[in-house]
Order: sequence, then C-alpha cells, then structure tokens
Amino acid sequence: MTRENAMRGLCGSWTMTAVTLLLSRSDLQQLLDVGTSIEAIRQGFLAVPPDIAARRVYTNLPGPGTATALLPGLVDGIAAYTVKVNAKFPRSQPALRGVVCLHDIATGELLAVLDSATVTAWRTGLAAALATDILAGPSATAVAVIGAGAQSGLVLRGLAELRSWDSLTVCDLDPARAAAFAAGHARGRPADHVFDPREAARGADIVVIATWSRAPLLRAADVRPGAHVTSLGADEPGKAELAPDLLKSARVLVDDIPLALASGALGTGGLTAEDAAGTLSQVLSGVIPGRTSPAEVTIYTPVGLPWQDLALAWAAYHQARSTNIGNEFDFLA
Repeated sequence: MTRENAMRGLCGSWTMTAVTLLLSRSDLQQLLDVGTSIEAIRQGFLAVPPDIAARRVYTNLPGPGTATALLPGLVDGIAAYTVKVNAKFPRSQPALRGVVCLHDIATGELLAVLDSATVTAWRTGLAAALATDILAGPSATAVAVIGAGAQSGLVLRGLAELRSWDSLTVCDLDPARAAAFAAGHARGRPADHVFDPREAARGADIVVIATWSRAPLLRAADVRPGAHVTSLGADEPGKAELAPDLLKSARVLVDDIPLALASGALGTGGLTAEDAAGTLSQVLSGVIPGRTSPAEVTIYTPVGLPWQDLALAWAAYHQARSTNIGNEFDFLA
C-alpha cells in the first residue's frame, strides 16, 4: 500500500488517508468469510437503530432495467456509513451491477468502493441463512431451493455453518443449472433437481426461493405443516413469489415492516402491517418468538436494509487493509 491505514479493531478508528480502496468481486471473495460475516450481520440486527431514517430509492429505467439506491448504511459502533447504487437487468449476466461506497462518518472521506453484486449477494444470503436457522424447526432435515442462482448458493453456504440437513432438492427454469447446483451443494447428501416449484416445496421442511418472478410460485397448499419458507425475490414493487393465501396463513417475519409494505411481499400480496408477526431483529433480541408451534408455517421475506451493506463492507475493508488486498485510487488527485 502507498499509504498505511492503521486499523484498530473492527469498530475502531484509523489515520486519515487521501486514497480510496477499490475492491473487486475477486477481492471480496478473498476477503469475506462466511462465519465472520454471519456474526457481523447478527450483531447488526441486534444493534441500536440509528436515529436517522434509512432511504431506499427505486425507479424503473427505460427498457428492462431498474435502479435502486440505499442510504445511509449505519450500524451503532461502526465509524463509517455506506451509500449503495444498484442496477438490475434480469437478462444480463450478472444481472445486478453497481457499487457500494464506504465513507468515514466523521469527514465523509471515501474509504472504499466495493462491487455491489458481491456485497449484496453475501449480505442478503447470509442474513437469510441466519433467519432460516432461527425460524425453521429443530428437526427440519429436507431442504428445497427454488431458483439456483448465486443468492440461493450464499443461503446454503451460510446455513451449512449453522445447521445440518439430510437432503436437497433444487428447482430452476434451466435443468442443467439446477443439476449443477444440486451437485455443488450436496456435500455427500442425497440431492435431486425438479422442474416444478410446487413439487420441490411439498417435500421440504425448509424452502429457499430466490427468483425474478412477478407471479406467485407457491400457494398455501404447496407447503407442508411446520415448514419454513425463506423468500428473497420480492424485493421490488411487483415482484412476487408467494401467493397471498400462503402469506396470510403463515407466521410472516420481515426485516422492516414499512419497507415490506412499500416494496416487498406484504404490499405486493395486498397484506397489511397487522399480517406480519414482526421483524427478525425482534426475534433475535427475544422480543417475540420465531415460531409458536411445531406445526406452524413460518416465512421470512426481507427487502434488504442499508446497514447490511455497511456490516459486510466494513468487515471487507478492515480485512483488506490488514492483508494488502485491493487497489488504491486517489479521486482527488
């Protein structure tokens, strides 16, 4: 590094530096650790919420794309904040592109610019893994994945750190991708792939669904009693993976109720705030129970919160400065 940035612990301070650290996807894949990231996300859910309203700005673009900005990412005890800008184009590869900007909270200095696709996949997938482990029954052993993309892969990587399971069924529009996903995440367990989402869900204790769907893929009759469903696709207005009858018959947890009404599954499904049991933060802090009976169907359907970007970006930045990973650039030169 041309200028040393002396880090003093995950929530510590550093000496001023005029340069910005650029962290690519490959950099982040070296820097991020599943176990450490899950713990950072857990602590974020338990942290005291900042007295500043987070904003999620969403707009359709001409053509097939959308743009979303999330700001500010704040976590009590971290001396930085994030601003994230994402563009989503479902037909592109990768479908999500953008940046996460990490700023010094005292000066506004741009500490790092990170690939948002990687940060988003990790923070969403690992937060979902945490929720899935908390909400699924202790005897849940059969897992189904609907949508064999990177997001589902991160959920399973995180879930493997938290619990074990006996079998895996994968459903995707592309049979070859479903088969490859099943083989890659089987880890010696029985694994299969199917084409029908309902068939995948009916035999599962845990269902992870992460798709671009704008029409419900699962209804109440498709989910067995006592199952848990984690639905990640309903993160923008109009996107829907679960039918209203399933949402209304289950115990639904979200990451933020107003956002779930404005941009997530509650609003798209025509539900109200009273139809949500509460938030994952309330469950983790012991304010409300995760599930109330073994036969109850639980659902976690988040929209995504700005502080989650900070939790992962801060951990990656700290690790990058300790290991000399990344490239420095002086925007003010």
